[in-house]
Amino acid sequence: MDSLLLSYTVITNLPHDIDAFTEGLEIYNNRIIESTGQNGSSWIAEVDPTNGVIQKKIILPEQFFGEGITVLNRKIYHLTYKTRIGFVYDANTYKKIGEFEFDAKIKEGWGLTHDGSNLIASDGTDRIHFVDTTDFKVVKSISVRDNVTKISNINELEFMGGYIYANVWETNLILKIDPENGRVVGRLDLSGVREKVHVMHSGINELNGIAYDKNSKAFLVTGKNWPLYYLIRIE
Repeated sequence: MDSLLLSYTVITNLPHDIDAFTEGLEIYNNRIIESTGQNGSSWIAEVDPTNGVIQKKIILPEQFFGEGITVLNRKIYHLTYKTRIGFVYDANTYKKIGEFEFDAKIKEGWGLTHDGSNLIASDGTDRIHFVDTTDFKVVKSISVRDNVTKISNINELEFMGGYIYANVWETNLILKIDPENGRVVGRLDLSGVREKVHVMHSGINELNGIAYDKNSKAFLVTGKNWPLYYLIRIE
């Protein structure tokens, strides 16, 4: 990869449920909302940042493997992995208020964010799709590239400051992506953070989960089965 290597500073860490196989992460009204993918017991929950304790919880029917989430217009949008169904919940009550089918252009449900107007979804390929919230049709797709090289396995997403930030599955990288053309303009290597977490718990899985915190102007990141969230500021 030839894009700019971004530096970061760890501000603090917070407790994270070590059993959580993290697929989506969001900060909404100063609350952490997390989704997990677990066979037969995927869930979305509101998490107390002081102790990692779950305060509200939605458990999906066992046929669904949960994936990315985002909050737009006081609604939680939630993807599932291979069943091609998404769910919509009230962001305050957690009551289910709708569901939708994936557009055929979206291969699977992986990461999810929004730009204030459209949902932005990844499907494990090099493609990122912009999705209308009225009919859930894809209005635009971009291919993620570092110069001319396609980058596949785009996973959990966050939109901030006019850019898409994306985990790359089974790596320690977060990419900063231009939403107009898919060009990677920066990359963040969190290998150092992952190594520290691995010392604490050898059973961790990959880095996954990005949420921007407006108050601290920093990103909350974690991984599957990690014991901690990390609040980091990108320099």
